[in-house]
Amino acid sequence: MRTLTRSAIDVTDLPTVGTRVSLRYRREEGSVPPLTDVIGHLLQAGPLVRVKTKTGAVVEISAEDVVAVRALTAAPVRTSQIRATEHAAALAWPGTERQWLDGWLLRAAGGHTHRANSAVPLGVEAGMDTVPAIVDWYAQRGQTPWLSLPDRLLTLPKGQPAHLETVVMVRDLPMGEADVTVTLAHRPDGRWLRIYERPVPVDVLTAVVDGDLVFATRGDAAVGRAAVTTAPDGTRWAGMSAVRVAEGRRREGHARAMCLALMAWAGERGAQHCYVQVLVDNAPAIALYEQLGFSTQHHARYVDGAHLGSGVDP
Repeated sequence: MRTLTRSAIDVTDLPTVGTRVSLRYRREEGSVPPLTDVIGHLLQAGPLVRVKTKTGAVVEISAEDVVAVRALTAAPVRTSQIRATEHAAALAWPGTERQWLDGWLLRAAGGHTHRANSAVPLGVEAGMDTVPAIVDWYAQRGQTPWLSLPDRLLTLPKGQPAHLETVVMVRDLPMGEADVTVTLAHRPDGRWLRIYERPVPVDVLTAVVDGDLVFATRGDAAVGRAAVTTAPDGTRWAGMSAVRVAEGRRREGHARAMCLALMAWAGERGAQHCYVQVLVDNAPAIALYEQLGFSTQHHARYVDGAHLGSGVDP
């Protein structure tokens, strides 16, 4: 990958925010040694450069002192990281009824959205032998027993068709300044629901387990939702969802402004990381999140548990 020397450094030469970088910079005059390095994720690229290291420390550097910067490949993702993200995400969209069963979190909400009406294997003990009981739980509620299966948390049986393949993208927080044109509220009002358009009941939209929740609106053009929840390892995650721009307004930067406002709100509430869940065929949304510094952590998909039957090997 290209290394930039001091003569070539310019703010526009810095990698995209969210990129993992190795950055060399000048220390204060008289320091020994005169140069030092930092490795981490780029939080801010401008006159002030901010890099977050793997320990969580944030290093602030004047762009004028940057001598060289090199984009690095993303650090390998551990299964425990995927589990933490999925756990926080499940608490952020938990449905109106839920139950733990052998390491699975079962969620129901009258069939409104797959996320709120699916079982996800969050515990290390979760296995396929629990599927018959999961199928029965959903049958009692007249619902399809959707299983939400993230990468590595549980192996999908060979030949089993998947539904709604999703890419889970993540980035570190904080993320700059909020967009002041976005208004925030604890509940969605009539305008928010009108722009959102989807017939999801308010009690489903406002459900969250042990977390903070906000609904954002930008004029009559865009809405979004964010929830901050805590994973079992103590990390605070912000999940952005329901980001929607009114028809005919999608070229005006509303989605970006919405995301900036939601991430700023989440950072103020102690969120250390942010995730989004995007359908793999939603290229415009994926491109927007990449521009905002998100990168792919893992994929997930839904499977109808009723099609698996009993006696399936994990």
